[in-house]
Amino acid sequence: MQRGTVQLVKNHPVLRALVPVVFVVLVLASLVIVKATGGPSTGAASASKVVAGSTASTARNTGTLPLPPDVGLQAASVSASTLAAIGTPSTTVALTPTGVQKTLIASDDKPEVLFVSAEYCPFCAAQRWPLVVALSRFGSFRGLSATQSSASDVYPNTNTFSFYGSSFASSSLNFTSIELQTNQISGNSYATLQTPTASQDAILSQYDAAPYTSQPGSIPFLDIANKYVSVGSGYSPQLLQGLTLKQIAKQLNNPKSPVATAIDGEANRIVAAITAATGVKPSPVAHTSLATAGS
Repeated sequence: MQRGTVQLVKNHPVLRALVPVVFVVLVLASLVIVKATGGPSTGAASASKVVAGSTASTARNTGTLPLPPDVGLQAASVSASTLAAIGTPSTTVALTPTGVQKTLIASDDKPEVLFVSAEYCPFCAAQRWPLVVALSRFGSFRGLSATQSSASDVYPNTNTFSFYGSSFASSSLNFTSIELQTNQISGNSYATLQTPTASQDAILSQYDAAPYTSQPGSIPFLDIANKYVSVGSGYSPQLLQGLTLKQIAKQLNNPKSPVATAIDGEANRIVAAITAATGVKPSPVAHTSLATAGS
């Protein structure tokens, strides 16, 4: 199974120059699917290309909504027994080792986990679920909000979290999230939300590229201390189609649920990569003290 990705052009200077004008015209009408791969019955992942976002974004038009408290708590408190029962199923995708010896350290002297995504992106929407499950083994989120992927993209209106405006507290890890664009149309594209720093752009240029992905410059992009990376969703967003936030969250602690198998299975892969990259072991009990929305 291959990861689904959305092609990223914004703030990626090497790729930005390669986007033909005719493609820009096409993408204004819709996101173009450029690749489909075979996969399990939950649906195959796909990739689509997008142009840079509008700069007209404002804080009051981010495409986010308040997150129901029970959704955050359920995602942050999947039991160790459920995670163990699910393991790492073949329907999920392992992260790719980079072979780099030096650990990426954040300004607070902790190993850094970097996630680059966009709110309109259905593959990003899918990947945020296992990220919340996985990172809750190492710390606590504060102020998570709710959002949906674009209504006009493949796998429309996929319900998910947004990391925009949230924070992550951990004694062992630093988590940095960049939400590039909203799911709100502004002019001819989606409104810009956040912009990577120069150092983050350098990471994207190095690891959001061959040989780590066949579709350089794509999102979602996950970097664990520069030692493991993944580009794309670890399972198909098709699995979440038609489900509300509460319906997804309610299944996460049920090892017999296909939703839990995909999300928790991918979370297990992320946890394993974090431990392998940093030596930090997950807590046997999830950190739920800050999991409520707006706390």
